[in-house]
Amino acid sequence: MKTELRKSVSRSADGPSAKRNLTRAELKPLLNEPEAGGITAEYAIAILTAAGFAGLLLAILQSDTVRAWLLAIVERALG
Repeated sequence: MKTELRKSVSRSADGPSAKRNLTRAELKPLLNEPEAGGITAEYAIAILTAAGFAGLLLAILQSDTVRAWLLAIVERALG
């Protein structure tokens, strides 16, 4: 797409080296990408999900029941 945009910008009636501003109608097909920003949104959702899962895991691991259970596993493994 960037190559197409550069080619379009450099073409004009005065020759290939003269540049001109493109109209909205000329730019729209070049910039009309339905998935533009999709990857960024996917990363944002993944990061928010990971942060939520980390918070939940932290809350679970700080509970007395789970702490006693983990301590018993470690003592059994070392003892």
